[in-house]
Formats: sequence, C-alpha cells, structure tokens
Amino acid sequence: MANISRSARTFIFFIIACGLTVLIYAALHIQTPHQARFLTLLAVAAISSRFKLKLPGLNGSMSVNLPFVLIAVAQFSLFEALVIALASTIVQCLSKDYNALKIVQTLFNSSTMAVAAGLAGSVFQGRTPLPSASISGSVFLALAGTTFFLVQTLPVATIISLTEGKAILTVWSGIVHLSFPYYVLSAGVASVATTASHFLGWQVPLVLMPVMCGVYRSYQVYFAGTGNAVRPSSLAKAATAS
Repeated sequence: MANISRSARTFIFFIIACGLTVLIYAALHIQTPHQARFLTLLAVAAISSRFKLKLPGLNGSMSVNLPFVLIAVAQFSLFEALVIALASTIVQCLSKDYNALKIVQTLFNSSTMAVAAGLAGSVFQGRTPLPSASISGSVFLALAGTTFFLVQTLPVATIISLTEGKAILTVWSGIVHLSFPYYVLSAGVASVATTASHFLGWQVPLVLMPVMCGVYRSYQVYFAGTGNAVRPSSLAKAATAS
C-alpha cells in the first residue's frame, strides 16, 4: 500500500467499504439455507475458482467460477450467494503453495465481488412477471449478468488507471476485449442451468463442471497462442478479473 497513490488507496478503501456494507445488509436478512443445493454449489464454485488463467498483458487472472456465482445469484438468497461468491474469490486468490494471501488484493477482489453479486441479485430479484416465466428469468438473468460484468470490470479498470496513469476507457476496453465473451458465455450457461434445475434438481452444477473445464482448456490454448502478441504491462497488483 505504501507504493500506491493516495487516490488509489482512497478508491480501494471505498470499494472495501461498499463490499462490507453489502455483506452486513445480507447478514441482516438471512433466510433458511437450501442445505444440499447450497453446499454442492459452494464446493463446485470453490473448486472451479482454482481453474484460473493469466490474462495476457494484465497482472490478473480469470477463473471459471463465474457461471456458478450467477447460478447462486439466481437461485439463492443474497447471503447465500455472497458466501458462494466470496468463498470462491478467496480460494482464487490463494497462492499456488496455499501458504499466503495477498491481503490488499484479496480484500479488493472480495469487495468488488460482493458489490457485483449484491447488485446483480437485486436486479434479478426485482424482475417483473413476463408472459413466460422462463423468458422472464432468462431476460433478467441477462440483465443481472450485465450488471455483474460492469461492476466487476469498472473498478478494476479504475484502480489500474489510478496506479498506472492510463486512460480508464483504454484500460477498460482491454479488459472487455479479453473477458466479455466469457461473461456472455457464463450468463448463458447460468440461464440454461437455472431452467434445467427445475427438471433435474440440484445436481445440475455437477454436470456443468466438465463443461467449464472444457471452456478453461479452450481459453488456455487460445491465450497460449496470443500471449506473445500482447505486450505485458505491470498493472496494479490489487487488480484482477474474475
């Protein structure tokens, strides 16, 4: 933190305060847990968060836990969704040898995730009935996914802009270029899974795990082929894309 500008520190503390506010609000409105469904999705989200990719040119990573976070937002209470989102984020931030946490990075990422999940949940839960319940759910899950995408990527672009002195739109466009297709895919997978869960039950996330492993492998091959073409940039250590 000593090497980060005052404006960057102020922004980091602001995001952390926002995340803490969302968490406290959710804790004050705890509902009866879904038990087996919740524990299954929590485990799958935590495991999938370890399948992470280094983004070319960025000091950050992207894991394949996003569809499971969006499923939690759509199917569970705000507090349950936050537990799943925060647990998977913390697991993602663990070092490779599991013996250390980058405290500032973890707090920033976790707080950003809490705000993103909270606002996305508010969008989805505030949906109005449409002629078809399935259409209603899909439309508002897409809106929730869009909200999640903006709230996740804009703070990252902002902190990079503040620490690197680069134009925020330039930084954000670079993040969008790398991650937007994955967010679209994740929202689509979450929508299909949410609909399928009405017929197949809580086991759906287990079925999705091999699918997301395939997505991880595809991105791994793609980034391996394009990584050398992207000039590395020493971006803020506190920033990451999830």
